[in-house]
Amino acid sequence: TRYGTVTGVQTCALPISAPPPFMVNFDAPNREQSCTRRERSNTPLQALQLLNDVQHVEAARGLAQRALASGLADPNARIEYLFKSVVSRTPYPKELEVLQQQIKSHLERYTASPQDAQQLIQQGESKPSPEFNPSELAAYTLLASTILNMDETLTRN
Repeated sequence: TRYGTVTGVQTCALPISAPPPFMVNFDAPNREQSCTRRERSNTPLQALQLLNDVQHVEAARGLAQRALASGLADPNARIEYLFKSVVSRTPYPKELEVLQQQIKSHLERYTASPQDAQQLIQQGESKPSPEFNPSELAAYTLLASTILNMDETLTRN
């Protein structure tokens, strides 16, 4: 039944009809009616959510840790590993060039500012693995975030 008693307190379970707040940015339908097909959308709010939400930063850090633990020492091999893990293909030459420039820039930044690296990798409930250099982990976290936020990753078709 929808009504019950818990230790003498009457309770009422109401159906939830609103989507979680996170999903509102992604045009999630409400739960009051069925939806056979969702419209494809791509808004600045979605990008902002995916780049800054703690859960997404934490997911990117997890992916970065996988790349660093893969045994690949070459940055290009790590980039290809990340790319194949997410998109299931190797990066095109132009994509590889952009990602190479990005990892170089991130490594320089976080090597010069280890406190910023620590701040980034401490995001979320799970803790970063102590076996990795924090500056390198932070740099690869941002690289993984970039790959996770590609349109090809987020949309089907």
